[in-house]
Amino acid sequence: MNVLIVDDEPLARSRLRRLLTELPETAQAVVDEAADAAEAWTLLRAQRFDVLLLDIQMPGQTGMELARRVADDPGLHHPAIVFVTAHEQHALDAFGVSAVDYLTKPVRRERLVQAMGKAMLWLRAQGAEQQAPDGVDTVYLTVQHHGALKRVPLADILYCRAEAKYTLLRTPQQQYLVDLSLVDLEQRYADHFVRIHRSALVAASAIRSLERPIPVPDGAATETEVGMADADNGVWTLHLHGVPDTLPVSRRRVAAVQALMRASPSTQN
Repeated sequence: MNVLIVDDEPLARSRLRRLLTELPETAQAVVDEAADAAEAWTLLRAQRFDVLLLDIQMPGQTGMELARRVADDPGLHHPAIVFVTAHEQHALDAFGVSAVDYLTKPVRRERLVQAMGKAMLWLRAQGAEQQAPDGVDTVYLTVQHHGALKRVPLADILYCRAEAKYTLLRTPQQQYLVDLSLVDLEQRYADHFVRIHRSALVAASAIRSLERPIPVPDGAATETEVGMADADNGVWTLHLHGVPDTLPVSRRRVAAVQALMRASPSTQN
């Protein structure tokens, strides 16, 4: 594992380097340092890093700006980003650029262990393409389930739904909670998933039917359904192959789902 520590404070970089050497998972890691975003960018362009431990408040370009620059460069290997900062108010912005974790200074050993664990899961998910015996590329997501790591074929995932701080992955047999965001999954696997509302993605091949809304009496709609009703104050419902689950479809996504179903011979309206 190659790790890049970016922080304008030498003592902060030294502490992180020492902690990394104490962790069994990273004791053999190759660790480089940068004192600002410009130096970090030069290193990122010159070599491949797996994890970026990134301070936010630095002279010149901020860590947040560097993270966005990394994410926007299609020719750059994208490392797992862990923000390390004394300023808790940046947490929401950090996860908005797909950071895997957010640590506050002084960094505690146990929190660094958690962050590096999340980074490793993220890296496995990023590179989880394996050549199958029949010559077809099979894509897997690596998830943590009952204390063990498990590889789940992307083709088995019927839908993804936001659940508080996590994302629920649903297969015909099981459910898994992962740290990957819906935005990450949608961008990474655009050929597999279609967004049906802000809190859910569905595998296009899993769609069985889309039911027209039944009008809901005034005041009867739940808070979850607010914003998903059509002009008749009803909720479109999606039914899937292989599971009894039904999912609401937001009004703005109904037309896209209908078009997808008309284009696919395996689904019917």
